[in-house]
Amino acid sequence: MSQDFLLTPSARLTLPTLNQLLRSKARVVLSPEARQQVEACYHYLHTRLERTPEAVIYGINTGFGALCDKAIPAGQRQQLQQNLMMSHACGTGEEVPAELVRLMLLLKAQSLSYGHSGVQLATVQRLLDFYNRGMLPVVYQQGSLGASGDLAPLAHLCLPLLGLGEVHYEGYRLAAADAMSLFSWQPLTLEAKEGLALLNGTQFMLAYAVHGLLRAQHLLQAATMIGALSLEAFDGRSEPFDERLHRIRPHAGQLRVAQHLRELLAGSELQQQVKVAVQDPYSFRCMPQVHGASHDALAYVQQVVETECNAVTDNPNIFPDSDAILSGGNFHGQPLALALDMLAIATAELGSISQQRTTQLISGQRGLPPFLVAEPGLNSGLMIPQYTAAGIVSQNKQLCTPASVDSVVSSNGQEDHVSMGANAATKALRVVQNVEQLLGIELFNAAQALAFRRPARTSGPLEKLLAAFREKVAFVSQDRVLYPDLHAAAAFVREYEFAS
Repeated sequence: MSQDFLLTPSARLTLPTLNQLLRSKARVVLSPEARQQVEACYHYLHTRLERTPEAVIYGINTGFGALCDKAIPAGQRQQLQQNLMMSHACGTGEEVPAELVRLMLLLKAQSLSYGHSGVQLATVQRLLDFYNRGMLPVVYQQGSLGASGDLAPLAHLCLPLLGLGEVHYEGYRLAAADAMSLFSWQPLTLEAKEGLALLNGTQFMLAYAVHGLLRAQHLLQAATMIGALSLEAFDGRSEPFDERLHRIRPHAGQLRVAQHLRELLAGSELQQQVKVAVQDPYSFRCMPQVHGASHDALAYVQQVVETECNAVTDNPNIFPDSDAILSGGNFHGQPLALALDMLAIATAELGSISQQRTTQLISGQRGLPPFLVAEPGLNSGLMIPQYTAAGIVSQNKQLCTPASVDSVVSSNGQEDHVSMGANAATKALRVVQNVEQLLGIELFNAAQALAFRRPARTSGPLEKLLAAFREKVAFVSQDRVLYPDLHAAAAFVREYEFAS
């Protein structure tokens, strides 16, 4: 049985920790430190409201957004928070995938656990109850501007705490109230500030960023191993990866990829053969520079994502130790929006250069048959997978138009600059999925081409990769229906543990 994972304010939540936690299915519980800080902040807020009932505090005794100048009597504060939750649940489009909803629950609980939000301990605990039980609210992808928090998605995420909305539980889509009755959970009554604390925040964008980044980092390793296999199949040269070249242009990612390529090619019989071509095309020769730049870009994205995972992103924020309640803009998604746009671009480039290597492999050069089939003409071979790859690369270019440079005024001008980070998030994940398929197509072609180099063998790690792939996708000796192979290749790229 998995050991409980403690959410505690003094322990930094890192991307590797999150990855391990999500894979382990461990139960998440609040640490004593977190419980104490949440309760202390809640107590401070309500003591403050009793002590200075005349003080105007945004979102607690006022309306929201452009209605911030509308006073709310003390007797209506609970209704104010419930109304906020109901009125903001305006999501549309496709449902957010289950694994991302689960991550949203965890990240929202983490943000509230620092004790700067004024919520009840029961509210944070109920979020974790949903996470631990696998009771996942129905959340929609469209509706957030990525500025005042991910308002609509977070409203859908948190409606079930009130017994409203819908959830997925054990394969069934249920009314939240019916699902909660299975555990005798009563709907929560939100108190002052709680609806705002739940809706303000970046957890929709952040969940996509965490999930997309983990998959993109996996693709960094996949791209270099598959690229090395293609180089071998193309009868390419290893000189461009010589350490001396990269020491005089020492970008960290470039150095790392060049070293990885040297390790992957060590011991290859194919590299010992006499090379006819003096130089290789850029898609082979410049892998350290191109893949390396994506390494460096994703390192920046990781820095932003990990900072956000350990941040308080609702508004206003409460500081019991200094007797202050401050209204600011920590819910604004600009840091994530820029990082998500970079995530999409850096990942798309892995797919773009991959598609060019595929194109070179089917071109009939260097002793390989056109379209990598023994009887071209009668057989089209691997002609059309390259068409598919070209179409995907074109779509990625469209998806990589930055969302973060756009802004649409909302809330009657009160919220006059927004990040559009939610749109950056959903399209970045689409790019990652596309690149998984692009690398799968390249691997399909590289494995096919290497068969024409036999009996010469490549290195141990690349032969191991090739053997594992051949268990999923067979050699194409004559034309057959290929779409199952393309799907299997993409799944292989997602699931195989790429390592040197």
